[in-house]
Amino acid sequence: MAEAVVGQLVVTLGAAMAKEAAIFGGSLLGKEAAALRDLFSKIRRSKTELESMQAYLQEAERFKDTDKTTAIFVCEIRGLAFQIEDVVDEFTYKLEDCKHGGFAGKMKKRLKHIKTWHRLAAKLQEIEAKLQDAKQRKKDYTVVRRSASAPRSTSQDQALHFTRDEDLVGIEENKERLIRWLTGGGDGRDQSTSKVTLVWGMPGVGKTTLVDHVYNTVKLDFDSATWVTVSETYRIEDLLKKIAAQFDITVDVANIEMRGLAKSIYNYLQGKKYILVLDDVWAERLWSEIRNVFPTSNCTGRVIMTSRKQTVLATRESASAIHLEPLQAHHSWVLFCKEAFWDDGDKECPLELEDVARKFIAKCQGLPIAIACIGRLLSCKPPIFAEWENVYRGLDSQLAKDVIPDAHPILKVSLEDLPYDLKNCFLHCALSPEDYVLKRRKTMRQWIAAGFIREKDESRTLEEVADGYLTELVNRSLLQVVERNYAGRLKHCRMHDVIRLLALKKAKEECFGKVYNRSANEAFSVEDARRISVQGRNLEQLSQSGATQFRTCIKMLPNEVFDLFNLHYLGIRDTEIESLPEALGRLQNLEVLDAWKSKLTYLPNSVARLQKLRYLYAGSIGGVKVPNGILHLGGLQALQFVKASPEFLLEVAALIELRSFSVCNVRSEHSADLSNAITRMSHLIHLEIVAAAENEVLQLEGLYLPPTLSWLALGGQLEKTSMPWLFSSWSHLNSLTRLHLAFSNIDEGTFSCLHGSFPKLRHLCIWGATQLNQVAIEEGAMQNLAELSFEFCPELKCLPDGIDHLAALEKLRLEDTSEVLIEKLRQDRDSDECSKDIMNISHIRNVTVVLTQKGLVERIR
Repeated sequence: MAEAVVGQLVVTLGAAMAKEAAIFGGSLLGKEAAALRDLFSKIRRSKTELESMQAYLQEAERFKDTDKTTAIFVCEIRGLAFQIEDVVDEFTYKLEDCKHGGFAGKMKKRLKHIKTWHRLAAKLQEIEAKLQDAKQRKKDYTVVRRSASAPRSTSQDQALHFTRDEDLVGIEENKERLIRWLTGGGDGRDQSTSKVTLVWGMPGVGKTTLVDHVYNTVKLDFDSATWVTVSETYRIEDLLKKIAAQFDITVDVANIEMRGLAKSIYNYLQGKKYILVLDDVWAERLWSEIRNVFPTSNCTGRVIMTSRKQTVLATRESASAIHLEPLQAHHSWVLFCKEAFWDDGDKECPLELEDVARKFIAKCQGLPIAIACIGRLLSCKPPIFAEWENVYRGLDSQLAKDVIPDAHPILKVSLEDLPYDLKNCFLHCALSPEDYVLKRRKTMRQWIAAGFIREKDESRTLEEVADGYLTELVNRSLLQVVERNYAGRLKHCRMHDVIRLLALKKAKEECFGKVYNRSANEAFSVEDARRISVQGRNLEQLSQSGATQFRTCIKMLPNEVFDLFNLHYLGIRDTEIESLPEALGRLQNLEVLDAWKSKLTYLPNSVARLQKLRYLYAGSIGGVKVPNGILHLGGLQALQFVKASPEFLLEVAALIELRSFSVCNVRSEHSADLSNAITRMSHLIHLEIVAAAENEVLQLEGLYLPPTLSWLALGGQLEKTSMPWLFSSWSHLNSLTRLHLAFSNIDEGTFSCLHGSFPKLRHLCIWGATQLNQVAIEEGAMQNLAELSFEFCPELKCLPDGIDHLAALEKLRLEDTSEVLIEKLRQDRDSDECSKDIMNISHIRNVTVVLTQKGLVERIR
């Protein structure tokens, strides 16, 4: 994957070359101009050479495992590319350094840097000579090239990959068996006891896929449902904390003892029907260590474990096991055709491709993850025999024999077929911890900050390109879907451990990065590593390893952080940090500042100088004070949890590229300026406005929301006279999927849902509406609503009129509404006669009622 390194470097060199016109457009000293022209000439020559080399390297990658000469040459090119990158980084840093200080200081730096420009030019000339020597030893770039293939699409419009019933192949019997066991159908056993089942088999055989599909099918039939990934290195205390958090058990996990934690889980599950999935269990002793935490009487519990080992089922409890084995030939063929010909209505293999297709399937040996991976790889190729045979030869050239013991060679070929920018994104994901859940937005921000994402055309933002990359990695089975949002858009994903092991090996071989997770008595070398992912608690070996050249340090910030000129991503989320120094302004390449849930109360003045900043997540719900000059950050895509002030609201109106905006501490007198600013944000997707106090009235009659808005949250009272107009205008936003209203003083006269209103709304939460006593929903309103919550609405004494029209509604939560309403629903539920209210909510799978003062939390459906 040296072409990934070179491809990224070509982009970096292009950015350096873009500075040339600006530099020579100003006044330069004679010697300074000569030195810079020489340096730019060398950079230009390096860029041209590397551009020519990039295509060759992509082809050479397939042969370097069997051709020693090619392997040596590729390794040399990679090393030289890293040296060029370091030269360009130093040049960029020194060039930026000349801009700071007074006139005398700037002149002194410019004179001093003339020697630097000569030295860097000489270094590039030396690297060029080494490159020519390497080329001479290799003689030429001639390799057997495959025929041209159709361009690969990374469009975000590419069909998303869903796990549907019709896509699950060869596990139908096990799926039905597991569902019957979970729901109690047909086994004749006592349903009041806790039971355990194990789904086991080799890596990549589909254990998690099977359990995930069944879990999502039945979880709404349980009072509590949770999924916890265990992995090989687990601690009981940490595991119980994860289980408590997933069950939403309110405990102080930082201070509670393990005995108290276990008791909290036990008490919480008493009287409930619950399901717990323990995914990727390695230790045989695990269940025996934690089973007493889960009650076996006065409840109905189901526990599912997935593992590579059959022996983890060392328990005397009522239990069963499902052994997933590789697919039979027929099912392998069906799965392959579904993936390779997904866009063909019949999903059938053309006759002329059957022989080569069966050769691919034979290599996979029934392993679903390998079949899906190679199938999706081939789906990107023209259905032509020569094309497929060429891919097969490329696969075969990497194998010592025809029969493979596992899926690694298959996955390896699929990885090497990725475009170089997508390869960098994929390897970056591999540096995350085992079983780590990758959040879509955070992952995209990291890719952008790392420079892996480039604008393809003016019609697509970097975020849209990154989103398309994430989708393609999922579609290629290199990432697995964990969760999607209501619109079917990817929300969370993870990397299969088999694929991650391969990717980590590749990342190490290619000097892309290494994972530090060692004990104190084991040596760790950072030699040739451009990125280090720090995942262990003991950093002694890392500090003694001479780590001076790596470019990204995940999970750890050195003390000299503000000297890191090339730092693109600064994350202090969930920390105790109370302030940032003015030295923050020295991080001129910073693109992400994530300080969410830190203790920051203000940002330094120098933040206004960070012109490359794209994402600014500041502080907590109370908001953070930002300095004057924020209007200069024209590239901001996200600005969240900042305090309102007259000066700030005038400046933020200039940030018209914002996609996400959260503003706090808003007062009535701010309303006009706030409305004016938001109206200018034509690309806005997420908007949150929080008033300075509960009784603060927000006068938003001049607020016009863009049609792109998907998420709207308001915390504060609205002007009564403007509410009908506001709700009417919002109800016609075709992209709005989530609406949260808190302390908005709405009542039955100001909030109504008319026919055709809120057509795409999926989640509606009304919080703290003390005057609301009834809600009317006309037929045809909120047709896609899936979740509806009324919280702290004490005058709401009846269900919304027309709630039976909400056919898509899956969850209804009534928290601290009128006690009369809640008790009536509970009584009607237990009555032999079916009341009108119960009939109206009979289509809703999950109905939960809460009375805080009585300690009542109950699911009545």
